[in-house]
Amino acid sequence: MSSLPELPFPLTAHGPAAEWNYSAGTLSVTAAPGQDRFVRPGAPPDPATARDAPRLLGVPTGDFRLAAKVTVDLSAPGDAGGLYVHGTDDHWAKLCLERSPLRPTVVSVVTRTVSDDANAFETPDSSYWLRVSRTGGAFAFHASPDGQRWTFVRLFSLDTPKGAADVRVGFMPQSPSGTGCRVRYAHLSFRPGAPGGLRDGS
Repeated sequence: MSSLPELPFPLTAHGPAAEWNYSAGTLSVTAAPGQDRFVRPGAPPDPATARDAPRLLGVPTGDFRLAAKVTVDLSAPGDAGGLYVHGTDDHWAKLCLERSPLRPTVVSVVTRTVSDDANAFETPDSSYWLRVSRTGGAFAFHASPDGQRWTFVRLFSLDTPKGAADVRVGFMPQSPSGTGCRVRYAHLSFRPGAPGGLRDGS
C-alpha cells in the first residue's frame, strides 16, 4: 500500500510484513503473535531479543494533525492499535488504545534509546479516537470519545538529528502476549496546522 486518499503523503511499510487493507474509508491490519515495539526501562537494549511490529509510515510537512477512530480486538493484555511517530531506530513514540491490563486504556510510549510507559485513562470500550500533532519542534498526543473534543495526553520531542522535520508518522498494531490483534482505523483525517491549544479541547 503506497497511499491513502485522506493523507497528502505516500506511505511505506516498515518492520515485519503485514497485510494492510483499505476499504470504504477504513484501514485495517493484524499484528502477529508476539509483535510489539518497546524497549524495557532498566534493561539494556539487546538486539538478539528485540521485538518489532508492522508500521505504515509517511513523512508529512509542516505542523499537522493526524487523527483516526481506532478499533482494536483486545483479546490479550498488551493487544493494541495506535498512531506511531518515528525519528530514528531508537527515537520514536506511539499512542495506543491498549488492553492494559484488563480494560481498554489510552497508553503512550516515548522511546529515547529506552522506552517509558504511561497509562492515561481507561475508555468505555474498544473504540476510541486518537490524534498525533506536530507543533513546531514538538509532538502532541490527544485522545477523544467523539473526535470533537480532545483530551491532552502528552507533549514531547524526539531529539533527532534534524529535529521534527524528517520524522515519519503513521499506524502500528501490536500483540506482545496474545495470538494476534486486528486493528481498524476509520474516519481518517489529516489537517495542516497544530491544534489551537493543547489543553483546551481543540
